[in-house]
Amino acid sequence: MTDAAAQPSRRFALTLGGVAMLVMSGCATVKNPSNGSDAQAWTGRMSLRIESEPEQTFSALFELRGTAESGELTLTSPIGSTLAALHWAPGEAVLNDGSRTRRFDSVDQLIQAATGAAIPVGALFGWLVGQDAQVSGWRAELGQLAQGRLQARREAPLPRADLRVVFERA
Repeated sequence: MTDAAAQPSRRFALTLGGVAMLVMSGCATVKNPSNGSDAQAWTGRMSLRIESEPEQTFSALFELRGTAESGELTLTSPIGSTLAALHWAPGEAVLNDGSRTRRFDSVDQLIQAATGAAIPVGALFGWLVGQDAQVSGWRAELGQLAQGRLQARREAPLPRADLRVVFERA
């Protein structure tokens, strides 16, 4: 990818990063759908800091629904503007950033394109419900889940990344 082609992606990540500091005072909820499936829903705020050069930060209000296999993630600004809508299901992974729609081979590639870092989606869903899912290179701190906080840190591979999620239990 040329440097000029990388600019929209960088701008998208930086825009989301700038929103990070603004949304750190919001609140969130966890909802359990009544359809009897394993699907769950969370709303709140999330931030991701990537220790690259230059350092990248990403933050947004979010709505997460579904499971690691099939779900949706909507990222919004504090004033309610949709920054990105992600959708994944077996055989499809789609990112709509408001100006274009892109398709990916997997949910992991989709999340990396949206946030700038590889986040283990399967483990994230486990962490959100208190399961200590082990992922090589990642360490999740689940001790504050009862207070609506989750932190996970990637030590390897570089660059390091720090993911923070804040939500309320329903």
